Amino acid sequence: MDSAQCVPIFLVLCIFIQSSARGQSLGPEPSGRSQAVETKKTLQETKTRFLLFEDKTSEGCQIQLNRPDTLQECGFNASQPLVMIIHGWSESVQFSPSNVHLIGYSLGAHVSGFAGNYIGQKHKIGRITGLDAAGPLFERTPPSDRLSPDDASFVDAIHTFTREHMGLSVGIKQPIGHYDFYPNGGSFQPGCHFLELYKHIAEHGLHAITKTIKCSHERSVHLFIDSLLHDGMQSTAYLCSDMDSFSQGLCLNCRKGRCNTLGYHVRQQPQSKSKKLFLVTRAQSPFKVYHYQFKIRFVNQIEKPIEPTFTMSLLGTKEEMQKIPITLGGGITSNKTYSFLITLDSDIGELVMIKFKWENSTVWANVWNTVQTIIPWGAEPCCHSGLLLKTIRVKSGETQRRMTFCSENTDDLQLHPNQEKIFVKCELNSKISKRKIR
Repeated sequence: MDSAQCVPIFLVLCIFIQSSARGQSLGPEPSGRSQAVETKKTLQETKTRFLLFEDKTSEGCQIQLNRPDTLQECGFNASQPLVMIIHGWSESVQFSPSNVHLIGYSLGAHVSGFAGNYIGQKHKIGRITGLDAAGPLFERTPPSDRLSPDDASFVDAIHTFTREHMGLSVGIKQPIGHYDFYPNGGSFQPGCHFLELYKHIAEHGLHAITKTIKCSHERSVHLFIDSLLHDGMQSTAYLCSDMDSFSQGLCLNCRKGRCNTLGYHVRQQPQSKSKKLFLVTRAQSPFKVYHYQFKIRFVNQIEKPIEPTFTMSLLGTKEEMQKIPITLGGGITSNKTYSFLITLDSDIGELVMIKFKWENSTVWANVWNTVQTIIPWGAEPCCHSGLLLKTIRVKSGETQRRMTFCSENTDDLQLHPNQEKIFVKCELNSKISKRKIR
């Protein structure tokens, strides 16, 4: 185990008690022999005891990790009020609060904040992680009434279900830490739509409905667990004002602390002001994707906006990703640079070639040819038809590398409906090559 993971972790999870009683699990659900091995390993390594007391005279019944059946064996009654007592440590042990990491999910995130605030009156605890901290009754409240950056030396928060219903959201939307992460914008998560219900029924049976409802909220927990399970596939998030700007690829900048790692291995740099970071993730573990910004500019003098659909195939040193759909919002006009974000589920290595295709139907091609005879594109012979695309500029978020790609066929730069052009790496003059992609 990595030495960084040996730091004591106190986990506070405020979840639906009914789900726990029925054997629902927030973590990955292995099956068969592997589950038995993992459970045995966990029980061997964990010395913490969880005791359930039914009344004052009870000596306490031990609830075992990964053994939901022990809840029933101990007589747990979900209809009764539940009080959770989380003990601390004696100062005689000489245990430094700076080594403590509180992790709170939903309401537990704010509970962690209250605990940190209380302890911090003497010595601040090291870190608090809020996993989709509860929104109702906490949104837009003073820092003293919720989790805030003042509650620990470092506070990070992951927001995954901030979509509002009747003015309320399950997860809190406002920043509450030094670094606040908003995967996929934070409002909702991929793979959690009700259209996925049939898939969930096949996997989880009768529990599929509750699992679908809680899917986005619990995604914060799975993302944090993912950062521990996949040490070599850490997800990078980027400082940005909102998801719209991020979706245009305008925020893939790591200079001066503008990016950070999501999850356990976050770079702990307390800030005077909360930083909002965005990223895209996959619908299942491993959640990491690779972010790219693409910038293109059509040279033609276009009289009226047109709305073609394009696809790109990306060839890297490791593999090729084919036919990625590209839609430019608002249509194409002249003298405008278009920036957009592309994410890949796998590492294709160093990008070496781009295949750019105009994917319109034959009907659109006929319409386009008719338009060419009506609208003059300019005096130059080369500009009487097609779209003129000379270069494609690319920036990788993960490597921070900038690249320029030029048309392989410099004699014919026109792109027509149903036609594919190949772009390869090129070196432009020094003035252009030094121009930075925002």
